[in-house]
Amino acid sequence: MSDRSPAADRPGAQPPIDRTEVGARLRTVRKSQQLTLKQLSERSGVPVSTLSKMELAQVSVSYEKLAAAARALNVDIAQLFRSSEMKDAPASTTVVVHSLPTVPGYSTGTYDYHLIAGEFPERLMTPMFARIIARERQQFDEFIRHPGQEFALVLSGRVRIEFETGEAVSIGAQETAYFNSNVGHIYLSESEDGGDAQVMVVMTDR
Repeated sequence: MSDRSPAADRPGAQPPIDRTEVGARLRTVRKSQQLTLKQLSERSGVPVSTLSKMELAQVSVSYEKLAAAARALNVDIAQLFRSSEMKDAPASTTVVVHSLPTVPGYSTGTYDYHLIAGEFPERLMTPMFARIIARERQQFDEFIRHPGQEFALVLSGRVRIEFETGEAVSIGAQETAYFNSNVGHIYLSESEDGGDAQVMVVMTDR
């Protein structure tokens, strides 16, 4: 498993957010709601030990666990990625435009992903730009699953999406996949020369 930060390879790219920052924000939100780690665990389904490690920045976790914690706290997951310098968009906002290198990101070692339009008010979709680093199933502790549906568009390279059902699809640049994200899944890069793949992903809880 690679520990490098692929985002740093792109000229002008903003490096992934330090997990210390994400953990601190998670703890701040939890404390503001006067919840214990045990109570948040009961609400989110994420083990107490994992939540504690998340808050203490002792582990990088998947989107699935961050999203579960955010849902249990009734906050947009983007709030966990937003630095203190970033202000919420005004309620009258009708469109948000971003350059991908400026979007806050988070590296898990298997993926390097960047949440897009996190400041859009009452956002119903979760769009992300992701760089797929992992190339083998063994690089994941388990399949990733979360409520809703997921759409993926490969921007460059080639991606294999494997499901806990045993099914798998392989898609290349300008090809797409749409699936039920409740079904456990992982993304693997099949790009030539051992390179990473770039994917645009859109998720919804609905």
